[in-house]
Amino acid sequence: MLRKIRITAAAVFFTVITLLLLDFTGTLHAWFGWMAKVQLLPAVLAVNAGVVAALVLLTLLFGRVYCSVICPLGVFQDVVSRAAARRRKNRFRYSRALSWLRYGVLVLFLVALAAHFKPVSNLLAPYSAYGRIVSNLFAPLYLWGNNLLAYLAERAGSYAFYTVDVWVKGAATLAVAAVTFIVLAVLAWRNGRTYCNTVCPVGTILGLVSRFAVFKPRIDASKCNGCGLCARNCKASCIDAKAHRIDYSRCVACMDCLGKCRQGAISFSRKPAAGRKPAAVEPATVKAAVAAGEPADASRRKFLSLVGVMACATVRAQEKKVDGGLAVIEQKKVPRRTTPITPPGSLAVRNMEAHCTGCQLCVAVCPNQVLRPSGKLMSLMVPEMSYERGYCRPECTKCSEVCPTGAIRPITKEDKSSVQIGHAVWIAANCVVNTDGVECGNCARHCPAGAIQMVHKEPGKPDSPRIPVVNEARCIGCGACENLCPSRPFSAIYVEGHQNHRTV
Repeated sequence: MLRKIRITAAAVFFTVITLLLLDFTGTLHAWFGWMAKVQLLPAVLAVNAGVVAALVLLTLLFGRVYCSVICPLGVFQDVVSRAAARRRKNRFRYSRALSWLRYGVLVLFLVALAAHFKPVSNLLAPYSAYGRIVSNLFAPLYLWGNNLLAYLAERAGSYAFYTVDVWVKGAATLAVAAVTFIVLAVLAWRNGRTYCNTVCPVGTILGLVSRFAVFKPRIDASKCNGCGLCARNCKASCIDAKAHRIDYSRCVACMDCLGKCRQGAISFSRKPAAGRKPAAVEPATVKAAVAAGEPADASRRKFLSLVGVMACATVRAQEKKVDGGLAVIEQKKVPRRTTPITPPGSLAVRNMEAHCTGCQLCVAVCPNQVLRPSGKLMSLMVPEMSYERGYCRPECTKCSEVCPTGAIRPITKEDKSSVQIGHAVWIAANCVVNTDGVECGNCARHCPAGAIQMVHKEPGKPDSPRIPVVNEARCIGCGACENLCPSRPFSAIYVEGHQNHRTV
């Protein structure tokens, strides 16, 4: 019964969190966004003391339930391990804990987290690792499915669905996600929860707490006949059947051992099962019991054959982006910014880098395709803004609504219109007024803050062409001017970010 409850709860958390990472409309976040905010590391970075205290209390009561129910990366490994179990049952065995590796990785993670060294801390964070896998590998399939539904619905005269672009938001993040997926899948296929109990820093921290859990799986030595079925079905490899011992720092409270024990010798109880010394078991009986559980083929699988990582093709819709034309336009290139642009609500570049775990939740929900993960080493996988595909609309606050770590704090639409995340810079050499000798004014016409004015290129000559002048005091850095500028491949006006956000 306990195992069924655990599996049901894990399935709910896993499904909903996956959908949160896939949902590009932001609809689900209004109802289930709290599931992302109860992840341990995001709660710690957001200084959410209530959630952290609740998770610690949960671990003190029932052990590492967080790892087997709430953490999506842990449940993902269970799914892979369960698929492997269909081909080979009873494949696990007890192994000693690699304490030097566990605590070494934990120290490395804490140092990297304190030093804001994102390539290490973001790689090891379990929730963020799963977020990258879903956003980069699973999301294209989801979006293609949505586009297919939109196509069919349109043919049926319905507009319940709409098409969206499918594109690679960051080559570095895609590569990291692919490698992470392969490594985790291979480890889970072969050894179950190896990653959780040797690499994951969150698992190591909860393992220290779970040693003192009130309710634990406990072995009654008087009932055990030494068959070892519990150990050979323990994906955490933490049950020493010979010594009737369980390493509670590695036990993830999956309850699998309870159902496998045919003697009823394992129970999830508050106190150790009292009883006499283990009854003597005939060697022949033990040997027969062990042999009965062995698969026909005793050879261990040496490698996992992967079909391959899905190809992420870029499907670009042809849109009217300049006045008077529907022709295919040369794709814009990202300008070189001295300071990256971070979303309104992030307060500063340093705050974003300090609190962000690179889970890609804000990237997935951005409706204007402005947010994308950074490919720079020091800020690897931290979302930053760029305006080649769209601009940050003043009425949109979705990224601040879904961020679970406090890297992007909640902000109202009214406050967003007065937050200056950067300022526009005009490049005269790129402007069509100078290169083609034509009138434009796109930047001034679409500026929501009224920060750009068109003035005559030659003062005192009313017949001279007009060029834009930026009022930096009024500019909020939304990027409308950069996005809608007709100059290619680089816009004639671009946004330079601010280290610390200002109020207009």
